[in-house]
Amino acid sequence: MSQTLEQIAQQLRDADKKVQLIYAFNGTGKTRLSRAMKDLIAPRPEEGEEGEPSREKVLYYNAFTEDLFYWDNDLLGDGEPKLMIQPNTFTDWILGEQGKGNDVIANFQHYTNKNLTPVFMEKDSQKAGEKTYPSVSFSIATGDDEATTGIKISKGEESNFIWSIFYTLMEEVVSVLSVPEADDRSTNQFDKLEYVFIDDPVSSLDDNHLIELAQTLATLIKSAPQDGPKFIITTHNPLFFNVLFNSLKNGLKYRLSHNEDGTYSLDPLKTDSPFSYHLHLIEKLKSASERDAFEKYHYNFLRNILEKTSTFLGYEDWSDLLPKTADGTSDAYLKRIVDISSHSKHAGDEQSELSKDDKRVLGFLLGATANNKYEFPERYRVALKQDEQNG
Repeated sequence: MSQTLEQIAQQLRDADKKVQLIYAFNGTGKTRLSRAMKDLIAPRPEEGEEGEPSREKVLYYNAFTEDLFYWDNDLLGDGEPKLMIQPNTFTDWILGEQGKGNDVIANFQHYTNKNLTPVFMEKDSQKAGEKTYPSVSFSIATGDDEATTGIKISKGEESNFIWSIFYTLMEEVVSVLSVPEADDRSTNQFDKLEYVFIDDPVSSLDDNHLIELAQTLATLIKSAPQDGPKFIITTHNPLFFNVLFNSLKNGLKYRLSHNEDGTYSLDPLKTDSPFSYHLHLIEKLKSASERDAFEKYHYNFLRNILEKTSTFLGYEDWSDLLPKTADGTSDAYLKRIVDISSHSKHAGDEQSELSKDDKRVLGFLLGATANNKYEFPERYRVALKQDEQNG
């Protein structure tokens, strides 16, 4: 059924489930859906009216969360770079009043480097007796009881750090709301919290850490009180989705699609196991082929299938799975076509058309990929045969 994002947000709210998990490609509208959900749960007050802060009813982690953090590289003053934190009450509350800075550091180091340490800057707030935390710097131990300070961390490490703050906040929220009587809680600022919306946490992690993060998140959600906030999680990462799918048995699972007419579809996944990501991509490619609607981003779908398949089977390069030339060697032309056509920073959002020749090549590769029965590399088959002969 075709809907607007606002209608889908209403559908999610009407479902009234503790957990709802949504898979969608990048560029589909996950972040915009989180905003639509926020506006539905905590609409902005009319001009002249006073309203409750939206954070009292909904917490969300998405691209806007990362916008709270920005780098001050101090190029003119030649000082150490600092990660600045936009003024916000929850960061100050977690680091100051609750004293959870060490928990943030532990969560961050667990997924990055145990020697890489955030150092929070503390200042007196305008409110007497309160502290604020406007920036953080990073140091790394060098192994000789010394440390290099003023480290400019990578974008992936920065995403890890921001997620660590949000996750520590969620841990505290669940801990506070697990106290049955509101009068006995350490704070009442979460009493009205209805939803936590999480959009693609830390996609820069390797597979092992991503699996661990998904399992840890699922455990935290399951430990939250049944009458506490509800959770909506969106992701474009099939591995993260599949682990959460298997861990959160009682939640609702969907696939979000952006239709060609500008509307959206939220299709429930009714099976007892996660959908096959590769089969889904192949079906997308087949559908585009039947409608003569190949576009440049479809080459990304094909390359994604080849990369994941080659990694699973143990090939050195995804191009080893491409059709061979007549003499049995790799076809450099086919690899170059896929390379050029799939090389884009925002390929999921591209709408550029393909030439007839590029469409022909993509159709040929789709047929070869969908119909070929791939085997493990020769070196593995030889080793396996030797093991069988040796008993």
